Amino acid sequence: MSFFCLLWMPLFYLFRRTLTPDDSGAGGVWALLLGSIAAIIQFFLGDLIKPGGFGLSRWVSACIDIVTFPAILPLLVCFLFLALKVVSGPIDFANFALLWLIPGAAVRAVSWSAGNGPAFLVLVPLLWTAVAVGVSFFINLFLEHFRWYVIIPSGLCILVLPFAAATSWWAFYSQQFLRGSLFLAAAALPLLISMILSWVKLRR
Repeated sequence: MSFFCLLWMPLFYLFRRTLTPDDSGAGGVWALLLGSIAAIIQFFLGDLIKPGGFGLSRWVSACIDIVTFPAILPLLVCFLFLALKVVSGPIDFANFALLWLIPGAAVRAVSWSAGNGPAFLVLVPLLWTAVAVGVSFFINLFLEHFRWYVIIPSGLCILVLPFAAATSWWAFYSQQFLRGSLFLAAAALPLLISMILSWVKLRR
């Protein structure tokens, strides 16, 4: 499972690049550098939330320390780069986020290898991918089709998807497998749609 946590992010990034060869790789070096710094800081600081049991504090920990914030942070930095014009040319949000998360997954593969189990070593990389690519998908919809009937549902999905991912992790950790599976499917659906659309576009 540690190898899955270590290898999933880079392998998925390379797989996605085969489906989206025209997407810009601008900012890749920044993503790896800042992702490495963030991973090292998190490793030394540890978790900000100390959860107890399986209740609300565990879900908040999933949002802050485990699933939501780690996957959303690179997208926020990507927006900042665009606003400040740090990188010349367009940035692919999903590629930037996936590259950022590679060092974090490597650090956690080591720190979680002592017996935290599949909820950490398998589910977390999958949920990071779902959030990074899914939220990026809705951001692109938002930017490319600036209409109210696109903005409103895309904005709602951007808000809901990260919390659905955190809830999925919390449910699996609490051994509520049916609920966890439902939230996992909801979190992963935009990712699947994005990959299918990229494949269809590539085939044309």
